[in-house]
Amino acid sequence: MKVVGITGRSGCGKSSATKFLAAQGYPCIDADLIAREVLLPGSPCIAQLQQKFGADIADENGHVRRRLLADRAFATPAGTQALTAVTQPEILRRIEADLQKAAQGGAELAFVDGAVIVGTPFEARCDALVLITAPYETSVARICARDGIAPEMARRRLDAQTPLETLRAAATHEVVNDGTADQLADKMHAVLQQLRKEEHG
Repeated sequence: MKVVGITGRSGCGKSSATKFLAAQGYPCIDADLIAREVLLPGSPCIAQLQQKFGADIADENGHVRRRLLADRAFATPAGTQALTAVTQPEILRRIEADLQKAAQGGAELAFVDGAVIVGTPFEARCDALVLITAPYETSVARICARDGIAPEMARRRLDAQTPLETLRAAATHEVVNDGTADQLADKMHAVLQQLRKEEHG
């Protein structure tokens, strides 16, 4: 089974691309969702994070105070690394478990959708990497519409993400999402055919 990463910056339409693939019946694993799930009550990560960042980062019911954790973790590069060191192995373990299920289900291709694949250990696990891109201002407009924030904030968020050149250098396929949903579906369909050809070629 081929493992295909789907990545892209905020507002590129990555989730629309993934929805199309899921509708075609392909297993799609949402790495960003899993990253949120590893901070839910009962996760083995929480106790480790409390040791590093203070017991008060979770309330008495085990719910993580995300803003407080983020403020402490992202205050220093060392804090950011410590957060990653705790959460990343658990995220990768869960993705791997989902991939095993997909393989047992007989899938030829499985897609893992994640904003942060490039530059993480998971990048090496991908047989192909599809980068979804959109013109900068299109992305800004989509983020504003989706999150209800001002263009200035949307630009700041985009500028803080992995540079497009870095993503492009890692990607095996690029889909420019600058048109309608139907046009995106056509482009994703073409990529699917390429991936299937490579799988059987």
